[in-house]
Amino acid sequence: MSIIQPIETLTDNELIARVLAGEKRLYEQLMRRHNTSLFRLGMSYLNNDMDVEDVMQLTYINAYQHLAQFRQEAAFGTWLKRILINECHQHLKKGKKLASEDISTLEDHQDKSKETPVDAVINRELGKVLEQALLSIPEKYRAVFILREMEQMNVAETSKALDISRVNVKVRQIRARMMLREHITNFYKNDVVFPFHLIRCDRIVFSVLDKLDIR
Repeated sequence: MSIIQPIETLTDNELIARVLAGEKRLYEQLMRRHNTSLFRLGMSYLNNDMDVEDVMQLTYINAYQHLAQFRQEAAFGTWLKRILINECHQHLKKGKKLASEDISTLEDHQDKSKETPVDAVINRELGKVLEQALLSIPEKYRAVFILREMEQMNVAETSKALDISRVNVKVRQIRARMMLREHITNFYKNDVVFPFHLIRCDRIVFSVLDKLDIR
């Protein structure tokens, strides 16, 4: 007797294979998996949630129509992001608001130097999270982090100021970074930045399914 594998345990590539084999409704699962990350990326370009929803729908329709061309050389999520970035580019171009920056890759976008209103929101929220995280870690680690990372003191100066060995300075700095990274990672995982809720998720998914006439 064969055991039916739960849909949620299937990989993206397994879902894609089944969609291409005729189980078109499974495309809904792919969209739901990637909605949040695409929404956040889209907001970083367009800074307007309704525009981002429109671009996401175009992205999913484009991806579905070219699904057979996906060669699995990269993750499906990466492929979707590249399509989304191109759609954002086209949206900005149509609105005559295209910036001079090269948005052909996600990495180029993340390295840009000019701060957008969205960057300001993220930086402001991230600053609050970092402050809370610093207060939550033990004082001995917090002191090293502040002196090394924020006050830009070298190891020798920090060692002298705190009356600990240079080795201890390095060890505590590494430990502080690890603890802070965990706090900040949880901040993003908890959907604080550009929250993407079920109502929005359903709206995008059902709209795309309707436009693609998938029953």
